[in-house]
Order: sequence, then structure tokens, then C-alpha cells
Amino acid sequence: MYGEDPDSDEVAGHIGMKENDVVTSAPENPSSNSIYSNSPFSGLEDVITGYIFGKKKATEVAHSVWKNVIRKGDVLVDATCGNGYDTLAMLRLVADATRKGRVYAMDLQKVALENTYSLLDRSVDSDERELVELYAICHTKMEEIVPSGASVRLVAFNLGYLPGGDKKIITQSETTVNALKAAKRILAPGGLISIVVYVGHAGGRDEFEKVQAFASELPVDNWVCCKLQMLNRPLAPVLVLLSKK
Repeated sequence: MYGEDPDSDEVAGHIGMKENDVVTSAPENPSSNSIYSNSPFSGLEDVITGYIFGKKKATEVAHSVWKNVIRKGDVLVDATCGNGYDTLAMLRLVADATRKGRVYAMDLQKVALENTYSLLDRSVDSDERELVELYAICHTKMEEIVPSGASVRLVAFNLGYLPGGDKKIITQSETTVNALKAAKRILAPGGLISIVVYVGHAGGRDEFEKVQAFASELPVDNWVCCKLQMLNRPLAPVLVLLSKK
């Protein structure tokens, strides 16, 4: 729901991704091609380099990783739709002529859902719009809206407060962890849980520590977990990626 304000260091904004943000050059060792091609983190040299040199935001890295994971027709969950930028990015990755793709997006705040509705209405045609279902519920209840047996490819979280909204309303550590547990249960093998955590507001640091603890406890046989964090910018958003084998 949160962290989409492009004018804030503390709550970094969604930046529109371009096709050339992700490169597809092969690794130097040809014998390892299959290893790289099967990884959701392959082909990210440019965007990772940009992040390292302060030219790319955590949200841009996240969206680039999504492109390597999501396929047309997939089922996705936006656990915190906020102003709708992540929802829109997901829709564009799953929409095709088959109309099988779905994005299930949720938020507790009425204004967030209204903003998401408005963004979608301005950005996509009516056929694509019908592939998104919006719900005014807590993200801990995502299992109640995703069809039983659906193969969910991505669950995305953008934590913190709603840019342009009431900064006193924030995601909470306890509910975030419970939502992560729900995401873990519905995620298909080969899927991804993507979390952008904003640590610069009250409660943000504690929430990050809880997210990090959750990720650290996932079994190595079934999960690959990593984070991208600026060491000399303590208020910069942290990207946590949990890839299910």
C-alpha cells in the first residue's frame, strides 16, 4: 500500500521501468548458461549496477526481478496496493489475449483503493482492467480472496504508510509477519515474495527486523532469500526477496 512517493527519500517512489532496464547478456562462462537462465535474478546486471551507484531505486530493482519471474496469464497478489503503481506494473506483466492472468490487490484504506481504481482507469483499457480485483481487507486475509488451488507466482508488499495519506496509518510488524506466512502458504514453486521495507518512519525499523527474521528462518532447501540495503543511507528502503524453489 505504501512507499510510492517519488519526492521522498524516506518513502521512495515508483519509477516507470523501461525495457532496457533489464539486460539479457549471457554470463562469461558458457557452460553455466542453464544456471543463469533458470534463476529469477538473471539478466539484472544493469539495474543492480545502477542501484549500487545510486542511480536506481529499490522499487526499480524489484520490478526488474518481477519481469524475470512473471509470465503471461499468471496469478499475482499485491498485498498493499496503495496508490496502485505496483498493481499496474503487475497487470501489464500478466495481461494477454487469453485473459487468464489475474491480479488480486488489497488495502485497508478507502483512499488507497480509490487511487488504485483511478490509476487503472487512466492507464489501461476495460478488458485489462477486468483482470484486477480490488479488496478492502487486511493483507493477512489474502487466502480468502485468492481462489483455492491457484498457482500464485508473486506476492508483493510495499510497507510503511500511504504517500499523500495519513502518516499515522502504517503497516504493523505483527500483521505483516502474518501476511508473509499467508503468502508463503499460497506461493507456487518458482514464485517470489517481494518486500520493499521503509525504515525511516516510526515503527519501520522494527518491521524490517521482523521481516528479516522471518526470511532468515525459511529453510535453505526450499528458499533463496536476500536483501539489498544501502549501508551509508540508514533511511533508504530495503528490498527483501524470497524466492521459492
